[in-house]
Amino acid sequence: MPDNQTARIEWRDGAIPVSTQFDDPYFSIASGLEESRHVFLAGNDLPARLRAGFHVAELGFGTGLNMLALALMWEGPEPIRFTSFEAYPMTAADIATSLNAFPEVQPIAAPFLDAWAKGERRFTVGHVAVEVIIGDARETLAAWDAQADAWFLDGFSPQKNPELWGDDLMQTVGHHTITGGTFATYTAAGHVRRKLTDAGFAVERVTGYGRKRHMSRGTKT
Repeated sequence: MPDNQTARIEWRDGAIPVSTQFDDPYFSIASGLEESRHVFLAGNDLPARLRAGFHVAELGFGTGLNMLALALMWEGPEPIRFTSFEAYPMTAADIATSLNAFPEVQPIAAPFLDAWAKGERRFTVGHVAVEVIIGDARETLAAWDAQADAWFLDGFSPQKNPELWGDDLMQTVGHHTITGGTFATYTAAGHVRRKLTDAGFAVERVTGYGRKRHMSRGTKT
């Protein structure tokens, strides 16, 4: 899929980006950064697990908010890696507008936004080496030659974007996870949990963030 297959955005309340491809918002304006921290950072137990060379992978790069939350957390002297798979990249201008809602990320966002505006998909933010792989994850992840220590499964809602939660793709996620590696996701949909169980994860439903009663996380056995 070419890199010019960009996301189509509408703005809710002038600040919340909503994908018109999937009719789903990218984040909650009230708590997007805290939700990222609760679901993806704490959900993968990253405060305790991060170390030099640690590799986080993600389905659904979106605004880059999860990546920035990770970069704010990791202050070690040695870099960690972050690889994200995105079919419909947002423009740099739309990302910049989106991130205006989160003043805390502004001090580290500039290098990312500058690189993104130049079309660069490999760049460094803080002590995080980032690569964003553009294209259909059902194809690009299968061709990936690495394994992750932790996954952020952050596609749009399984109801709105079922392709990103299909059996084959969840199997591929499992294949690209080290033994003892983890995933976390905001969704607690039963069919997603079953697919991840079939992919080799010990899956649990835990407390979600804010109004979301539950989320899911798991460990590769």
